[in-house]
Amino acid sequence: MSLLDGIRDPRDVRALDPEQLPELAAEIRSFLVEKVSATGGHLGPNLGVVELTIALHRVFRSPDDMIIWDTGHQAYVHKILTGRALGFDQLRQRDGMSGYPSRAESPHDLIENSHASTSLSYADGLAKAWERRGLLGDHHVVAVIGDGALTGGMAWEALNNIAASDRPLVVVVNDNARSYSPTIGGLAHHLATLRTTRGYEKFMNWGKRMLHRTPMVGEPIYGALHGMKKGVKDVVAPQGLFEDLGLKYIGPVDGHDEQEMEFALTRAKAFDGPVIVHAITHKGRGYAPAEHDDADRFHGVGIIDPDTGKPLNAGGPSWTGAFADEIVSIGHERPEVVVITAAMLGPTGLDRFCEAFPERTYDVGIAEQHAVASAAGMAFAGLHPVVALYATFLNRAFDQVLMDCALHRAGVTFVLDRAGVTGDDGASHNGMWDMAMLQVVPGLRMAAPRDEATLRAELREAVAVTDAPTVVRFPKGALGPVIPALRVGDGYDVIAESGAPDVLIVSVGAFASLCIDVAARLKAQGIGVLVVDPRWVKPLPESLVHLARAARLVVVVEDGIRTSGVGAAVSQLLRDNSVEVPVRNIGVPERFLDHGKRAEVLLECGLTAQDISRSVVETMALLTEADQDATSEISP
Repeated sequence: MSLLDGIRDPRDVRALDPEQLPELAAEIRSFLVEKVSATGGHLGPNLGVVELTIALHRVFRSPDDMIIWDTGHQAYVHKILTGRALGFDQLRQRDGMSGYPSRAESPHDLIENSHASTSLSYADGLAKAWERRGLLGDHHVVAVIGDGALTGGMAWEALNNIAASDRPLVVVVNDNARSYSPTIGGLAHHLATLRTTRGYEKFMNWGKRMLHRTPMVGEPIYGALHGMKKGVKDVVAPQGLFEDLGLKYIGPVDGHDEQEMEFALTRAKAFDGPVIVHAITHKGRGYAPAEHDDADRFHGVGIIDPDTGKPLNAGGPSWTGAFADEIVSIGHERPEVVVITAAMLGPTGLDRFCEAFPERTYDVGIAEQHAVASAAGMAFAGLHPVVALYATFLNRAFDQVLMDCALHRAGVTFVLDRAGVTGDDGASHNGMWDMAMLQVVPGLRMAAPRDEATLRAELREAVAVTDAPTVVRFPKGALGPVIPALRVGDGYDVIAESGAPDVLIVSVGAFASLCIDVAARLKAQGIGVLVVDPRWVKPLPESLVHLARAARLVVVVEDGIRTSGVGAAVSQLLRDNSVEVPVRNIGVPERFLDHGKRAEVLLECGLTAQDISRSVVETMALLTEADQDATSEISP
């Protein structure tokens, strides 16, 4: 039996002899490659934290001691060591195991923290609560922050508060020099300095050994040297950034030397105050295809050949790829256009722009708030910034969109990738809030393209706006077919119609094919339909009012949360114009959605052609019945 087969609980990890741990680490890496290559997931980050995680579970007693992971995608090894290895066959699958820590899965997980830079605040709050309850000391709080998460401003707000206290709290900085791609910024440069000047602890240990051998004068000299440790550290290992905050610093430590990590963590655990343990790790460690991937060290993979690392499913043209091509074309034509990303150059497609215009590309790290406010400053100075983010991460910078861009009428374009239901990554990564959230921003204009052609056109329209923020949002994955307009109205495209327009369907973005399918089903039921794509869903075209007056029912279908979304905006527009036509808002329900394939999640939400057409037919039947009742009441 392998060592891994015997791991059902962290106690089993602690029971192993130190000589067995390299074998356990090798088995874990083989297990990760085998399982994640079959399901897809975050492979590179987890290959890099194997020894670090083993050491954590040998020094600390989870869940009595709470280990908080940030970012959460690097917690696969933690899941294995806490008894969830069998769940990896269903990793990120419907009703299977989450790709992030999950409170529902295990008492070893405190939070579902797939958004970065949050762990230190959670840890600070937990330490305060345990201190208040008299538990701190018997229970330990450990925050593991890395894979770029320390570039987020929220992490430094938390560090400022942690350092101002004397509460025991261990912060493990997993320093792999990367988030998705190489980590950018002053902090990254500081950590790089620490990585390349690892001499302080060795120097102090050497000095202690040598001076203690010197009779009479050795002890006093060592004492003086230790008293001058800050100056010595600044020379041989400039970790003053942390110590100036008031944090005890241990490291840098080789994060792939399990014994060295255990020693450092044991020292940190014994210290009566906040401690930084700085671990140096390598993303993708032990798996050649990942180690040789300069782009992102196999940060996230689909289904791959475990031997070669090559994708098994050939990908077709994608929304991200179409955007990447078009923004490069725009860059050649418009020198004032610059791009900003928050540590996601490759995932958002901006790597192509960076290759063409490196001097016009800005990666700010995992710092969405700074990205947006910085973009406003660029706009004030005559540039046109394009900020590309996953839709879910714009949530973190709403205040900056509202107060720094919209209030100042700054010409900034936001490109939101992975908008709507994304699926596999679960509740926190569905980009379902953007259309509802942004409806309340005065002056903002928002486009939802339905295909590649409208994406390219609407992106160009967006960057031409200089007096307001603009948004272009599109879903994850492969592009669908081109959907031409049958005819063009005042601010909308007609994409399907049959008979008298009893039902007006307002199609939002990539749901155009779905709405055309619904229209065909309604036509088969003898119901006349007009399907329009407004293209820009904020502000809505006033011409929708005229179209609605001619219909008996208005149906809005959107790939976003239906509360306060585009459907709500259509309803408000009609009320403002005294149009009494009923409106059905069909979209994502107001709840957090479990992970699963996108089609499975849409089916659960009732966002299929069959479900929508059935709902419309039933509503039309009720309206017809109500009309007949009204007619009978007024008949003589």
